[in-house]
Amino acid sequence: MTSTTKKHRNFVGEPMGHKSVRDLPGIGDNLGQRLENLGFNKASDVLGQYLHVKQDTMQFISWLKNTSGANSRDAESCTRGLKEWCDNNL
Repeated sequence: MTSTTKKHRNFVGEPMGHKSVRDLPGIGDNLGQRLENLGFNKASDVLGQYLHVKQDTMQFISWLKNTSGANSRDAESCTRGLKEWCDNNL
């Protein structure tokens, strides 16, 4: 079982609403800034990309790493958060 951070628990336990991209697990200020510079300002924008790749974990991780420069740990953390949020809300 993978332990989760408070940020992860907060993200998956609440509606998406207008959350910032920086509210995503694994996305801090640096990655958040890079994503914002590319037009991904809201967590829902990144969720849209996750859904666009049909929730394919490896494809999404690759996209996030290539787009934002995320390392594997951060990309996997973000993906786990989005997957759990989708499992709980879609």
